[in-house]
Amino acid sequence: MRFTFNRILQLTVIFSIILVAYIILLNFKYPYVGAGVEVTNENKMIIANIEPKTWAEKVGINVGDVVVEINNKDPMLHYPAVRNGLFEQVFTFKLEKKGIIREYKVPKTLMSFQILFITVIPLTVLFLCLFCIYFVYRSNKEANLKSAHLLNLFLLIIALAYISASGSSRGDIISRYINLTLFILVPVSYLHFIYQYFKELGKKLFHFNFIRFGYLLVFINIVAEIVFNMLLVNFSINRLLNLSSFFIMLILTFVLKFTGLKKIKYSEQAYIVKILIVTNVLAFTPFLLFYVMPYLIFQRYVFSPTFLSAFLLLIPFSLVYQFIATKIYDIEFLLGRLRYYSLLAIIPAIILVGIMLNLKENNPGFYPIQLSVYIYLAIIGVFYIKEIFDFRFRLKRFSEKYNYQDSIFKYTQSIRKSSNLDQVVSELKQVIVDVLLVSKAFFIEVDKQKEIRSVDPHAKEADYGPYLSEIKAVSNEIGKIIELDKGFVINVGETEDKNYVLLCLSILNTPRLTRDEISWLKTLSFYTNVSLENFLKIDELMQHLQKIETEGQNPAWLTKLLFSIEEKQRSNLAKDLHDSVLQDLVSLKRQCELVLTGIDVDSTELKKQLQEMNSNMTKIIKTTRETCQELRPQLLYDLGLVKALNKLVMQYQEIVDFDIRLNTGNFTMNLDIDTQLNLYRIVQELLTNAHKHSKASQVLIILVCIKEKIVLHYEDNGVGFDYNHMYDKTESMGLSGISERVKALKGSINIDTAKGNGLKIDVEI
Repeated sequence: MRFTFNRILQLTVIFSIILVAYIILLNFKYPYVGAGVEVTNENKMIIANIEPKTWAEKVGINVGDVVVEINNKDPMLHYPAVRNGLFEQVFTFKLEKKGIIREYKVPKTLMSFQILFITVIPLTVLFLCLFCIYFVYRSNKEANLKSAHLLNLFLLIIALAYISASGSSRGDIISRYINLTLFILVPVSYLHFIYQYFKELGKKLFHFNFIRFGYLLVFINIVAEIVFNMLLVNFSINRLLNLSSFFIMLILTFVLKFTGLKKIKYSEQAYIVKILIVTNVLAFTPFLLFYVMPYLIFQRYVFSPTFLSAFLLLIPFSLVYQFIATKIYDIEFLLGRLRYYSLLAIIPAIILVGIMLNLKENNPGFYPIQLSVYIYLAIIGVFYIKEIFDFRFRLKRFSEKYNYQDSIFKYTQSIRKSSNLDQVVSELKQVIVDVLLVSKAFFIEVDKQKEIRSVDPHAKEADYGPYLSEIKAVSNEIGKIIELDKGFVINVGETEDKNYVLLCLSILNTPRLTRDEISWLKTLSFYTNVSLENFLKIDELMQHLQKIETEGQNPAWLTKLLFSIEEKQRSNLAKDLHDSVLQDLVSLKRQCELVLTGIDVDSTELKKQLQEMNSNMTKIIKTTRETCQELRPQLLYDLGLVKALNKLVMQYQEIVDFDIRLNTGNFTMNLDIDTQLNLYRIVQELLTNAHKHSKASQVLIILVCIKEKIVLHYEDNGVGFDYNHMYDKTESMGLSGISERVKALKGSINIDTAKGNGLKIDVEI
């Protein structure tokens, strides 16, 4: 079998070289005219159609011109014209145009616009197909798979069918038979390859009888061509039969592939089938829609077959890409984008067609200028609307693939809600699987000695084992990426003793990462690293707090934090009281005063009650203001600690029966607001304790700076207390709060007291 297929392949390659040489000589011998003819009922031959950008159009040949002579002979004796309706193989000819006979001579040149479609592109297809055949042949030497041989034959059939079409379009009988055979064989050989490929994988997509039917159609078309030529049957019947057979086989191919896809949609081969379907639909659909179907229905075509056949380049280009990159492109993304843009393009396409038809009818003189302006404005509108659609539906996209910007937005929103490290990792895995062509991701921890510390519980050794060296290699830099044959590894974070690596894998070989993908992955890794650091710091903090709880002592920074939170709450409460309760009381008091001014003088009792209410409201307003001032000493924020302490002492002097002396003359140090607030609260607490418990007649408070230290001295001549039993007394609550505040300021406190000897407190910060 190997000898047979290899021999067939070699002979076909040799045949292709010979055919190419023959077609090139044919093109030079018979330059392409680009016109079609038909014989009328009056037995006259007229020009039936002119292909755009051809020599016939250039020299002014028009549809309806009567052919008088071809190559100095009667046109009815010219076989390509009579049999195939082709005005080719012509050197000289005469046409009758409006009663005037003109003579034309076709120049022998290979250079024309049509040379691109009838020579350059077909040769490019052949070259690419031979390139693919070389790769398949080399990789199949050991395996000797029949499907690989069939693939090579399919590629050669495509290339030779396209090349032979050039000779057939000139009315060459040899090229006609070669082209007919290969043309029908294209879908048949392709179907045969698909059948054999999946058969070797142990999967049967469809029955072999469909392939037999295809080869039978090829045989029927060849026999019909021979018989019709012998009987001189109209060539249009041959063409209808050929195109109908091609149409049937192509539709059958699509149907069988779609039905076969359902059988294997959960297997690895589903990707291959989807790629084959999309590639072939894009390659053959233009030819099917704009030539085959219009000709079958109306005996006319929308675009020339030489132009539409250029789409066949997609088939070898697709295979070349996969062979060179050894990768598979993301077919799901392509299908999603195709659906999305197809829907967006419907309305603009209808509008543009309407504009074009309307302009051509109303103002043909300035048609090109007006059309350019309208198309320009329409394209601007399409781009603008697309931008709005993309933004509106960025969180409900048809496909998340390659949706970089919106995916980062969604990722940052999701990790905000995460409460632990596992949730962040889970969100990171999900966003990468959604956006890139990977199907699974595993989180791996690597220590600073590049040893694996822990592996994702969902990962098997077979998943990460082959990539241990790459996993260790990326562990020295955040955002570093190493690409694999089926994915990549990336460092997404690090701590003092660990690195966190994500291994992302796909079922099939994946494309190389683009610059956008690499930039997007690095951005994700930096976001993730920040989140990991925050969660790890929170974990350390919680462990530290648990340790402190067991030891029974709060650290200074925690105490300071708690006092800062307390001051914040005090400030908020003071603002609420001032803005709501106090304003309502002031308003109510003013209403009461207005009533008092307007009340009847004889209503003595009512007036007395209102005056009493007004007096009570005045006291409540004063108390509320004092409470607001105590909760948030505004003077402290506006003028500083010294002014605020003087105001505090003045307020207390009005309500206590002991003398208060405050000395702050040498205090000039600039302090942050938290330190000022804590010192203010310490003095406030000392005065409150003196008022409630000391029974003193003299209180002295000194606040000074000594060698960059803050010293606060408090002294009274009150009753004092037993310091050893301080925690049994109610005044201990105040001193305990003072001690905590001093600790928060990282200072020291010394308390000197005894029963009957007053109280002395020295604070150093």
